[in-house]
Amino acid sequence: MEKLASKFFEWRVRHISDRQFIYILAHVVGILSGLAAILLKNTVHYAHFLLTDGFGIIRNNYIFFVSPLLGITLTVLFVKYFVRDNIGHGVSRILYSISKNNSRLKPHNTWTSMVASTFTIAFGGSVGAEAPIVLTGSAIGSNLGRLARLNYRTTTLMIGCGAAGAIAGIFKAPIAGIIFAVEVLMLDLTLATLIPLLISASTASVLSYFLLGKSVLFNFTLNTPFQLGTIPFYILLGILAGAVSIYFTRASGYIESKFKNIENVWKKILFGGLLLGVLIFFFPSLFGEGYDSLLAILNGNGDIIVTQSFFAEFAKNPWFIPLILLLILFFKVVAMAVTTGSGGVGGVFAPALFMGGVTGLFLSRVINLVSPYKVNESNFSLVGMAGVMAGVMHAPLTAIFLIAEITGGYQLLSPLIITATIAFITVQIFEPHSIYAKRLAERGELITHHKDKAVLSRMKVTELIERNFLTVDKDATLGEFVKIVAQSERNVFPVVDKDRVFLGVVFINDIREQIFNHELYNEVYVRDVMFMPDVSVSPNDSMEDVAKLFQQTPHYNLPVIKEGKYIGFVSRANVFSKYRGMLKESSED
Repeated sequence: MEKLASKFFEWRVRHISDRQFIYILAHVVGILSGLAAILLKNTVHYAHFLLTDGFGIIRNNYIFFVSPLLGITLTVLFVKYFVRDNIGHGVSRILYSISKNNSRLKPHNTWTSMVASTFTIAFGGSVGAEAPIVLTGSAIGSNLGRLARLNYRTTTLMIGCGAAGAIAGIFKAPIAGIIFAVEVLMLDLTLATLIPLLISASTASVLSYFLLGKSVLFNFTLNTPFQLGTIPFYILLGILAGAVSIYFTRASGYIESKFKNIENVWKKILFGGLLLGVLIFFFPSLFGEGYDSLLAILNGNGDIIVTQSFFAEFAKNPWFIPLILLLILFFKVVAMAVTTGSGGVGGVFAPALFMGGVTGLFLSRVINLVSPYKVNESNFSLVGMAGVMAGVMHAPLTAIFLIAEITGGYQLLSPLIITATIAFITVQIFEPHSIYAKRLAERGELITHHKDKAVLSRMKVTELIERNFLTVDKDATLGEFVKIVAQSERNVFPVVDKDRVFLGVVFINDIREQIFNHELYNEVYVRDVMFMPDVSVSPNDSMEDVAKLFQQTPHYNLPVIKEGKYIGFVSRANVFSKYRGMLKESSED
């Protein structure tokens, strides 16, 4: 296999230019990611049909108690005994691979998250299939890049092509797919990256049209145009969507952290599965991705998500409907976080759209109840979807163009821009990072559009440690030390004991006069001339921290210490030489 790959690589170099080869790969990635999207959405759809329409959804159906628990159990068993790796939080995993793993995703990521998310979502897990599909598409791009021996920059581009193809294949929204790769995955938007992204996204979108026809998640056409008089209400919707997004991000993180504290896996599954079953029993609209409920809302049948709930009797009073919608908003995040926290696999894409639709329905219903000015509930639900998506993902452009492409036009472009922008600004005041990037940012592992920080985030201390420094004993005489100096190519000497515990360092420049004074060779000891550096480096430090340490000290070499023991040195010259090389690589078009 390796010989075959080598021969292909040699043939490709001779006959196909780098740019042409990238275009070909982008096309292949678009086909495979589009097929993955179609396969997963159909699998989830038909499994969902079997478990809902097949049995007949009625209010308070007791199958809701059992189904989510079964789905989460199957997911955990599959991950634990077949995958044996963490495959949750797919988009965060992609961001980590870009920032810390040279854009390498494991081969099993090309299919395992699809299988696991099918178990979770089809049986009622309140999460979305988009993140698993995006991880699948990105893994396809990453592994094709590895097989084709692409460098980091081009492999990252293939990851972006896979993500763009996945989004385009799911929603038939190629522009949204491209912008998602730029906004969420932090790809640089240049002509060299734009063309492959266009190829991949358009390929996946056309393939989806060819295999699925015109039907899409939201086969929806706008009937009421945007009216200028509704602008103040859309501004209010943006603020409300921002507040919902803050709750979404913080509540989901808090609930998942509580589940992490449950050490027994089976207790976690049992507690999470039963709690999710109870929530779905009271609010059937929390079952699965929630797209059926969203479609009902967009078609003007929003009351169905209330009348199907345990509180249907209260829906006879129109003033109680907004209150029930608030309860659904509150518990949707709980259901989503319980699903992932107990072992389910899925993403936040669909829950964000669901909560955005319900937020828009809630506000429009309140406006129509208290104000003489009537607004269109379907339009507000659509725009609310963009608002919450923009706030949760910190991706306003993706949200705007996704909803515009879903509706087949740009009649709502102005309110989409207003609401999504205000929601994004509102969230940024309280949450500087998206739900995808928050955990990575807290660990200093997030790559950004800031090229300097992006390059530093990819560098690792362990890869830059220099170990060719001769060590000395603190009780050695100056004469013995001079003999060691004669054997060394460096002018820095770490002082360690027999267990390699770091005691200090000797710089030749500090004792140059003494080493040429032979009378001191038996009178002066290493302990007399050594000193403890003011700063040191840990192997676990980020390179951004190391760069700051170099700014704090005049020394050109910093000792690397782990648990008090000497490992080696990190040199200023080596760090910045590596940095310049990686910066040049990432900047080339």
